Amino acid sequence: MARRGLLAAGAAAVAAPAVAQRASVLRFVPQADLGGLDPVAVSSNVIRNHGYMVWDTLYGTDNAFRVFPQMAEGHVFGDDDLTCTITLRPGLAFHDGEPVRAGDCVASIARWMRRSPMGQALAARTDAVEVVDDRRFRFRLKRRFPLLIEALGVPANPSLFIMPERLAKTDPFQQIREPIGSGPFRFLIDEFRQGSRAVWARNEAYVPTSGGGAGMTAGPKVAHFDRIEWAIIPDAATAAAALINNEVDWFEQMGPEIQQLLGRNRGIQLEPIDPLPLPGQFRFNHLQPPFDNPGIRRAFLHAISQEDFMTAIVGPDPTKFETGCGFFTPNGPMANDEGLGPLQGPRSIERARQALREAGYRGERVRLLGTTDINSTTAQAQVAADLLRRLDLNLDVVLTDWGTVAQRRMNKGPLDAGGWSIACFASSGMDFINPITHNQLRSDGAAAAPGWPDLPEVERLRTEWLDAPDLASQQALARRIQAAAMDGLPYIPTGAYYSITAHRRSLVDRVKGFAIFWGIRRA
Repeated sequence: MARRGLLAAGAAAVAAPAVAQRASVLRFVPQADLGGLDPVAVSSNVIRNHGYMVWDTLYGTDNAFRVFPQMAEGHVFGDDDLTCTITLRPGLAFHDGEPVRAGDCVASIARWMRRSPMGQALAARTDAVEVVDDRRFRFRLKRRFPLLIEALGVPANPSLFIMPERLAKTDPFQQIREPIGSGPFRFLIDEFRQGSRAVWARNEAYVPTSGGGAGMTAGPKVAHFDRIEWAIIPDAATAAAALINNEVDWFEQMGPEIQQLLGRNRGIQLEPIDPLPLPGQFRFNHLQPPFDNPGIRRAFLHAISQEDFMTAIVGPDPTKFETGCGFFTPNGPMANDEGLGPLQGPRSIERARQALREAGYRGERVRLLGTTDINSTTAQAQVAADLLRRLDLNLDVVLTDWGTVAQRRMNKGPLDAGGWSIACFASSGMDFINPITHNQLRSDGAAAAPGWPDLPEVERLRTEWLDAPDLASQQALARRIQAAAMDGLPYIPTGAYYSITAHRRSLVDRVKGFAIFWGIRRA
């Protein structure tokens, strides 16, 4: 039946235009539908993956967190590091043939600064970003910002994608309507079918950087396929059947049962998509009862089992997940164990129930928001629902597709107005690598990520971290930040997992980090 459903859903979504052209087409099943086209206005890993195909960035970051020029030819600091002049590579052009100019960069930076935590930190220390000439623009800073170049190249959501000025002037909280960039692929909007397929064509005019660096978003972006076709197949068994039958080439993310099925096929390679694990979150809505009460939030620490959440995503193999996790990506430079005692040791439902009563929980309705179509968030929502029921909460569970969840989580209203109480998410490891890229840690109320925590001590320490003179000082501050976050709980860390991807063994040279479509080729 699943097989029949795949064919009925539209063979065009998984088949190349003609057999003779199959070698030049990469057929991919993403973790969820492409629920938007603007990677700045909508913070989503799926939309970010689309963004890196269509738009280019000034700088790129490799897997060792080193930054290298991409669209930039180079930069020069002056005036005691209070100015930085960036020069673009010659010959850069957008997909519509218009040249990339400094004005496009300035407008794109201004829009990105409104949505990115790193961009907002930079904006607070910037007097102006101004055009010097068509190929040069300049930052004028109020005070030094040692992470300036790193900020421009960090691949954390949302990344700084350079858009045409006319598009970059769009309100950053509204999506652009034309996905026109200068990146290695062009989005074919005429072939886009929401919920079915999305298609990109190789940008014939794209000239990869000749600069150094390799890995993740650094180094030359060489496209080996003429077309990238995404087939939206929500059912994992159906997607696995398509991969086994060579109807698709690459399946981004799947649960442990499907991994076992695909692992028995010699023609399929399973491997972690990212060297860094992906951190999970049990996130509270701080604006609405009962989780506006910090005592009620802290009561859950007695019962949360990181192993339960991670096992639901990737299975019981301990090499596929990390526990004992705090607010920073495991194996990253800021990871530490400060304040994690309440998450360790035996878990106790009864102690959590007692703590809830003592904190003042009186049976208020709690709405859990979860997905049906992304393995990591769906699995965590199922564990969370079971936990909340065992804690005797007055539970309302709403499960829907990721696109709907991404919109609904923006609702700040009460439950009667469509609001929510708890939601479970997972993020790329790079997003949580430090306190500034870490959008889910941001705790300045209405300006924070959905959940809107207002934790002044966390914010004070995040700002202090920006002025730390060296790595040791940054790490010491990261410990203090984690202690403050464990007290206020913008969310509870649920562990971190290594996302497993599956592709046909004929695909080689895949760039590690996320679903990246340059570099990869058919052997």
